[in-house]
Amino acid sequence: MAQYAVLIYATDSAHRPNHTAEDTETCDRHAEELERTGAMVAAWALTPRDLATSVRGDTIIDGPFVDAKEVVAGFYILEAPDLDAALAIAKLNPACQEGGGVEVRPVAGGGFVE
Repeated sequence: MAQYAVLIYATDSAHRPNHTAEDTETCDRHAEELERTGAMVAAWALTPRDLATSVRGDTIIDGPFVDAKEVVAGFYILEAPDLDAALAIAKLNPACQEGGGVEVRPVAGGGFVE
């Protein structure tokens, strides 16, 4: 089965240091559903944009790489038979209904480094 990376774009991550269960409720419910169906291989939530540090050449700056309205708030890896199936699953991500969106890209290769 093919793997697809789903990059979640939102105004910021709900996973700030003092977040509550209410802040992440819709994301957690969505993740639980993907786990239950076996479609999600792995997932990572990112910290808020103000905790990002970017490197451009020899320069290190505070903040995300691009100053934009939306940033990557997290990502996960899906297994799906094809792109159409991956897109159908990705459309269910809460970010798509809460003003953000997702980007779906086939995974070319990789894995965990031990």
